Amino acid sequence: MTRLAPVARLTQYAHGGGDACKIPPGMLERVVTGLTGGGDALLVGGPDGDDAAVLRIDGGRAVVSTADFFTPVVDDAYDWGRIAAANALSDVYAVGGEPLMAVNLLGWPVDTLPAELAREVLRGGRDVAALAGCAIAGGHSIDDPEPKYGLAVTGLADPDRLLRLNAGRPGLPLSLTKPLGLGVLNARHKATGEVFPHAVETMTRLNADAGVAALERGAACATDVTGFGLLGHLYKVARASGVTAVVDAAAVPYLDGARAAVRDGFVPGGTRRNLSWVSPHTEFRRITEEERLLLADAQTSGGLLVAGEIPGAPVVGELVPRGRHTLVVR
Repeated sequence: MTRLAPVARLTQYAHGGGDACKIPPGMLERVVTGLTGGGDALLVGGPDGDDAAVLRIDGGRAVVSTADFFTPVVDDAYDWGRIAAANALSDVYAVGGEPLMAVNLLGWPVDTLPAELAREVLRGGRDVAALAGCAIAGGHSIDDPEPKYGLAVTGLADPDRLLRLNAGRPGLPLSLTKPLGLGVLNARHKATGEVFPHAVETMTRLNADAGVAALERGAACATDVTGFGLLGHLYKVARASGVTAVVDAAAVPYLDGARAAVRDGFVPGGTRRNLSWVSPHTEFRRITEEERLLLADAQTSGGLLVAGEIPGAPVVGELVPRGRHTLVVR
């Protein structure tokens, strides 16, 4: 099946793009505090703000549940569907689970954009879910002035082999499985229409192998790097684990063009909000503003950040005993 000829720049129908549209982390925490629960059977998904919920069920198994959706991050409808699906599935991998089934979540401006474009979005989601071995069965749609798409995903996990935010320990290295810079490149794409195929490839790549590798290497602590940026998600890990996380800025990988995008002013609002949120808790050692923004850049379908070494993934820092600051960037 060939793609439709472009009839609209999808990113122009949204006020933001991708996971940069998340509610600011500080505000979100104030809103949801005290509103989760489930007793002892809820293994993951409490006040720490983990990537997915994990509930123990009979037979030595645990069920994993998550939902993720966002506005267009690229103009190609099929690619947006692939990116949104990979991003939603990532939450399951980030807690050590395996996705089994998903349902679509679609908001569509029915009087503005053709239904054929919506079909392309759904087709992209279906194809990525198929790569993950995850069935898609229906879902829910609404007439929405802004297009939005994502998945609600159900998976399974071993309750004795989970990846949690609060399981970090001093002495563990920090591995990052995808380069940063997706937020600023997506902002440039939205503003100019310039296409970055290497960013699309990064966003559509599943974190399945990284999740399996983390478990095989005995890791117990991980998260995926999405809308709160590397520093935001690492802050949540360090805070929940009662440690300080040290980032070696020179070791962090970036996508080609990311630094230029920052220098040219293509910085999402979500990136700036992330930096504002973590700065009071961070010691920056001679780190430029450009570097700080990149480290806080709001990613869409980023990699896994694992407390442990992962084959092929760079080590970008370490966990140490809790000091005066929760984060240190050197």
